[in-house]
Amino acid sequence: MLNPDSNAVKLALASAGVFFLSGLLTGVWKYAHMARTPAAQAPAYIDIAHRAALFYSFAALLIAVFAGLSAWSETVNFWAAAAPLAFFALAIGGYVLHGLLGDTDNQFRRPHRVGAIALPRHGLLVFMVALCVAEIGGFLVLFAGLLRSFGWV
Repeated sequence: MLNPDSNAVKLALASAGVFFLSGLLTGVWKYAHMARTPAAQAPAYIDIAHRAALFYSFAALLIAVFAGLSAWSETVNFWAAAAPLAFFALAIGGYVLHGLLGDTDNQFRRPHRVGAIALPRHGLLVFMVALCVAEIGGFLVLFAGLLRSFGWV
């Protein structure tokens, strides 16, 4: 049984709701582009924002379950959940921003830009390393906590 008083669970469930709503709203945005273009396609980052938001909403549910069943302390579970959730939100926000600006169809193409602003040479690399550490590390902590609660480790 998940602990409904757990801040980690609350954060993950609220994030799931925000991400899912974002997926629904970007779906309308995507459809609006598809309906008015001859190729019936939305710009790349509108499509990516839509799909990522939907995927991340379900990932947030998984994080809620793992945090709610983890053997670790509330503080450990909260930060282990918050780290990946924050990067999920940043990723969706970045995709929406690129979709609004229509500035790229590949954010990894050099030079890295957001609109007319060129990003520092290693800025995206630093962000991606931090994303990997936060998402994988946070989940590994929660997964280990789940396995610990099962008595398997």
